[in-house]
Amino acid sequence: MSLAADPAVLRKESPSTGSPSTATRRVVSGRIDAAQYTELEGFARSGGEVLIALEPNDSCGAELAGAAVAHDLPRTEWFVTLADRAEAVRLDGEVPVTSALRTLSPATSVGATVAATTSVRFEHSPTITVRSLGEGRVVASGIADLEALMAHGTLGRFVDRLLRGLDTVDTRVLGVGVVGYGPFGGMGYLHGLAATETDGLALVAAADNAPERIEAARADFPELTSHASGASLAADDDVDIAIIATPPKFHAELALELLRAGKHVVVEKPMCLTVADADLLIATAKANDRIISVHQSRRWDRDYLAVKRLMDRGDLGEVFNIETFVGGFEHPCRAWHSEEAISGGAAYDWGSHHIDWIIQLYGDRPAKVLCTTHTRVWKDTTNVDQLSLWMQWANGREATFRQSDVCAIRRPKFHIEGTTGTLEGHYRPMVTETVEPGRGFVDHVSHHAEAPVDLRLARFEGGYGIIESTIPPAPHPGWGFHKNLADHLLLGEPLAVRPEQSRDVVAVLEAGHRSGANGGELIELG
Repeated sequence: MSLAADPAVLRKESPSTGSPSTATRRVVSGRIDAAQYTELEGFARSGGEVLIALEPNDSCGAELAGAAVAHDLPRTEWFVTLADRAEAVRLDGEVPVTSALRTLSPATSVGATVAATTSVRFEHSPTITVRSLGEGRVVASGIADLEALMAHGTLGRFVDRLLRGLDTVDTRVLGVGVVGYGPFGGMGYLHGLAATETDGLALVAAADNAPERIEAARADFPELTSHASGASLAADDDVDIAIIATPPKFHAELALELLRAGKHVVVEKPMCLTVADADLLIATAKANDRIISVHQSRRWDRDYLAVKRLMDRGDLGEVFNIETFVGGFEHPCRAWHSEEAISGGAAYDWGSHHIDWIIQLYGDRPAKVLCTTHTRVWKDTTNVDQLSLWMQWANGREATFRQSDVCAIRRPKFHIEGTTGTLEGHYRPMVTETVEPGRGFVDHVSHHAEAPVDLRLARFEGGYGIIESTIPPAPHPGWGFHKNLADHLLLGEPLAVRPEQSRDVVAVLEAGHRSGANGGELIELG
C-alpha cells in the first residue's frame, strides 16, 4: 500500500490542476490493512480528502470507499462518461483514458454515489464513486493507473473537484474588457472570440485610442461598449476582467491602474519589462484581492504539449540541454515590435514565449544568463538583428533561445537532448495555394511559427543502436488559457499561469537584454 501525501507528481501534465496541501489529501494505491483503514477513516472524518485506487478482494479498501471491485478488466483505452453533477461543469462529458479498469459496485446505504461510468460491451458500469465521510470525502477510482488519471486534462480536474467537494456552481458570467483592441484580426479579436466561446466569460468592452480600431471592435462584436482609454474602461462596472493587449512599454502602468480599480487583470506577454515592475504588480494584485496573469497562450501549442508529454513520461531520460529557435532572413516588422523603446527589445517578443516554455519544461528558472547579439543588416530598426540567449541551471543543465532576422536556413524549432534520447522538430512552410477566376494561381504565405511541427524522437538502446520515431502534435486543446481563467475565478481551480512564473520569465528577459547590451556579460540571477 502506498500513501502519497503530495499527489502533485500524479498531475504533471494537467495545466489546470495544482497540488493540494499535503495536510488535506491522501492518494492510496494497493491494498490496505486494518491499521491503515483506521488512519485513513479518521483522516477523512476530520476533513481530509482520500483518493483510492480500489483493488479486487480488498475488504478494508471497500469499506473505506463504500464500493467494491465488481470486475477486473485489462489495460486498454476505455471511454469514461462523467455523471451529471456539479463537478462536471465545463468539462467534456466523455473522454478516453488508457489504463487497467475495475468496474465498481457502490454501497448506496453508506452514501457512495456514482460519479463516472465506463461503457463495457454497451453497458455502462460505475468507474468512479464518491462518498462523504464525516467532514471529508473518499473518491474511489476503478481506473487503476492513478498517474494516467490525475495527469488527464479532464479526469484529473474532475477528481480534484470531487475531492474538494464542489457542491454548487458559480453561474455568473464574467465581463471581459480588452485594453488596446488593435487592428482587424489582432489580439483584441482573439480575446473577444475566446471570451465569446468560453462558458463563464463574455466580451463586454474594448478600449483603444485609435477611432478606426474601435470601429473594428464594434464591427467584430456589435454589443460591446467602446472606450477611448484604459481609464474609461477601468470605471466600467460591467468589466470584471481587463485584458491588456497594448505594446509592452505600457503593460505595468495600465495593469496597476486596472488592479487598483478592482479588476482582475490579464496582460499580454511579456508581463512587463523589469522585475521591479513585476514585484509591484504582484503586490498590488494581492493588496486589492485581485488576480493578475499573463496570456502565455503558447503553453497550449500542440507541439509544445507533445514535447512536455514526452519529457514528463521520461522518454528522453534526464534532459540536460534545450535549444529553441524562431526567425528567418527577412526585413523585420516595421511597427512597434522592432522599436526597443516600446517593445523592450528583441528578447521580449518571441523570447517571452520560448523562455516560458524552457522554464516550464525544466521546472524552475536558471541561475545564470548570457546573451550575445548582432546588428548586421537591418539599420532602420532599433531591435537587434539576432540574439542568442544562453541559460544555465545550478545543476549544470543548460538551454539556449535564438531569434534571428538574418538566418536564411532556419534552425530547428526544438532540439532537446536527454540521457536516453534526442528530440527535434523543424519548421515547415505555410503556403495556401488557390486558383481564382480572373487571377489564376494565387499563393499566400503565413508565418512559419504558427504551424505545429512534427517531432523526431531518436532513442539509444544498448546492443541495438538508434531507434527513431515520429511524434505528431497533441490534440487541439481549445481555448485553454481562457477556460482556466474562468474555472479559476468561478470554481477556485489553480491558475495555470501564475504571476510568479511570469516574474521568472521577466527576470531572464531583463538579464538577457542587459547582457546583450553589455557585450555578452554573464549575469547571475539572485
